[in-house]
Amino acid sequence: MKKNILIAVTVIASLCLLYWGIEFLKGVNMFKPANFYYAEFKEVDGLVEAAPINVNGFPVGQVREIIYDYSTNQIKVMMAMNKNLKVPHGSTVTLSSSLTGASSLDLTLGSENIFFKVGDVIPSVKPGGVMTTLSDEVVPQVVNIIPKVDSIMGGVNSIVSNPALGNSLYRLDAITAQLTLSSQQLTKLLTQINSQVPGVMGDVKVVASNLNATTGNLHEMSESIKSLPLDSTVNQLNSTISNIQELSKKLNNENSNLGLLLNDKSLYNNANKALADLDSLLIDIKAHPKRYINIKVF
Repeated sequence: MKKNILIAVTVIASLCLLYWGIEFLKGVNMFKPANFYYAEFKEVDGLVEAAPINVNGFPVGQVREIIYDYSTNQIKVMMAMNKNLKVPHGSTVTLSSSLTGASSLDLTLGSENIFFKVGDVIPSVKPGGVMTTLSDEVVPQVVNIIPKVDSIMGGVNSIVSNPALGNSLYRLDAITAQLTLSSQQLTKLLTQINSQVPGVMGDVKVVASNLNATTGNLHEMSESIKSLPLDSTVNQLNSTISNIQELSKKLNNENSNLGLLLNDKSLYNNANKALADLDSLLIDIKAHPKRYINIKVF
């Protein structure tokens, strides 16, 4: 008897645990207190148990059960809502569907001070659906856009039918071919440059070694210049310059002998006249030598 009771208790506990696990996987928390309300719909496309119930986008409950009432041909939905939520009269429930096909319930709260009791039926509103939203909001905008699309298509057709477009395409083909040829030539040029880079680097190394040698020579030359008696040379050069300046002063001084020789015009004229007389005397001697030389033969 005890074994039978133990087996029965185990089976019942297992069934309860299984039921709780299935509900938990559905997203239903059986241990969380909730208030139950009902809503009736003609169609519940995509609505499943554990679907969320939202107020202004915030989840406040879940669909606990969906029942078909054969007497009224209505689908009755049992809603488990947060125990702290009070639903005033004037509230409505709307079935909303997303683009992915999942459905949920949207609760729109009323403004009256009288609240629904637990177990009451909250009025439902016929869902607009995605197509209704599209027809009410998107279709008018599409109708307004269609004339603009027609004008744009007309402009596109005129551009496409223009012969200049075909000529431009042919020119574009030619430009593309030239770009391809230029790219190939550039590739060859880069290949040649890459092949010549090692030689150029070798020349650079040679030039660098020559520069190092030249730098060493310049250093030696600098040391040699430092060892030269530059001070005595500069002193001699200064002395020579002072002598030249003294000679220049004497030449420019009219009272000195050199100054008189360079600056006295009468001396220059007399010397010039003496040279002229000497020249005329030499000419006369060549013409009449007997006047000046007597030769007697005994």
